[in-house]
Amino acid sequence: MPANIGFTARRRTAKNGETSAPRQRLPTVVIGAGPYGLATAAWLSAAGTPRRVFGDPMESWHSNMPVGMYLKSVPAASAISAPEAGYRLEDFRAARGLGSVGDLYPIPIDEMIAYGRWFQERRVPEVERQRVRTVQAADGLFGIVLDSGEEFLAENVVMATGQVPFAHEPPELGGPFPEELVSHTSRHRDLTRFAGQRVAVLGAGQSALESAALLHEAGARPTVIARAESVAFGGPPETDRLADRPRPVRIVKPGSPLGPGWSLLACSYGGEAYRHLPESLRMRLLHTVLGPSGGWWLRHRVDDRFPVLCRRTVRSAEVADGTLRLELLEADGRTEVLSVDHLLLATGYRVDVDRLGLLAPELRRQVRTFRGAPRLSSGFESSVPGLFFTGLAAAPTFGPVLRFVAGTGFAARKVAGSVAAGTRAKA
Repeated sequence: MPANIGFTARRRTAKNGETSAPRQRLPTVVIGAGPYGLATAAWLSAAGTPRRVFGDPMESWHSNMPVGMYLKSVPAASAISAPEAGYRLEDFRAARGLGSVGDLYPIPIDEMIAYGRWFQERRVPEVERQRVRTVQAADGLFGIVLDSGEEFLAENVVMATGQVPFAHEPPELGGPFPEELVSHTSRHRDLTRFAGQRVAVLGAGQSALESAALLHEAGARPTVIARAESVAFGGPPETDRLADRPRPVRIVKPGSPLGPGWSLLACSYGGEAYRHLPESLRMRLLHTVLGPSGGWWLRHRVDDRFPVLCRRTVRSAEVADGTLRLELLEADGRTEVLSVDHLLLATGYRVDVDRLGLLAPELRRQVRTFRGAPRLSSGFESSVPGLFFTGLAAAPTFGPVLRFVAGTGFAARKVAGSVAAGTRAKA
């Protein structure tokens, strides 16, 4: 990072070792304009924090989620957080002249994208549709380089880059394989390209089951491969709104943004307590609370529509005559072979700071991690002072609510408060 990057402000170290304020207040940079980036920017704005926000609003939702998809989250749990009233999904629907909806309404992906862009236009109009090329350490600050060539210094950086950088491809498959034969679900917006092809879908969760349904409906021939004993689907909500359930039911299973039940209530509102659990327990809960399952509205599009092979893992994969030959290992030790035109990996996401290539290597090395995820303070700050992580990257620290839009309120308030207070607590 050039020394004459355009600002002369630098942090100065006082004699007592504390960091003194820079000569002028530099912006906090938010990288990402999805729900977490937009919510963070809105709360920073309310706190009076100078900021620059970069990204194409809802771009990963538009480019990396398939046409025809529906959200698993209910409308009441799909609001992007803002410090003022008037920016919920129901406010968007009212502004568009649409009716009120409850928990029995699956949200189409196109509606969620339109809502996020509506939120951005009204609450975060300062979003700059530019790509951040590099973030480097620069004398206790952060040097930012944009694709446009602009370089500047920032006081803080909030990484709200979403889940796409963390797409997980099981290493046991071997490879590498050509993308026309093996790819992750996050790489596809239009699954109609597979019409007429035999497609194996690896996974047992919402992504796998919905992708298989969309493939089937597009004229492809999908086969789901799952190591689970069987695939599961959630039950439909008992009422259109949680508050409409009988009082005894609400006591036994209280409502929460993640669904009814005491464990989901704890995960929805107990992010700060979750952070203090042992690391092994945190990671186990992250993957088991709201574990692999399909939405209740998806079952009729899966049952008896295409093969679902359970209790199987892919033992090996090899290319043969332009197709993919999969050797499947069954739970009882037997093997079988499945030949397909494509293997679609619905294998989720694994947080790994090293996969965030826009962070300079020396900066990534300074971030303390556990199992690849950043260690974060109660204010979402990493071990690098001023570098914050939110969204999925923070889920290993604060719990599964950070995997959903419902977590934007907790995360954005914490980040904005930490930045405004100038805290530099170590993780």
